Amino acid sequence: MDYVSALVPPVVMAGFFIALVVTIVKSQGGANKAKEDAAVDAVIARAEAAQQTGPAK
Repeated sequence: MDYVSALVPPVVMAGFFIALVVTIVKSQGGANKAKEDAAVDAVIARAEAAQQTGPAK
């Protein structure tokens, strides 16, 4: 029975890892992609605008 207790943690971790990968793949694209892209674009535009105006004094 030692082999069972030795195999359970890797099998459980593999199951969680597979679930994580499936969740990440499913969350890519879809309806939220446009909102996520818009939020990233807004942050980049804000950072570029702040860089062009220079530091505040």
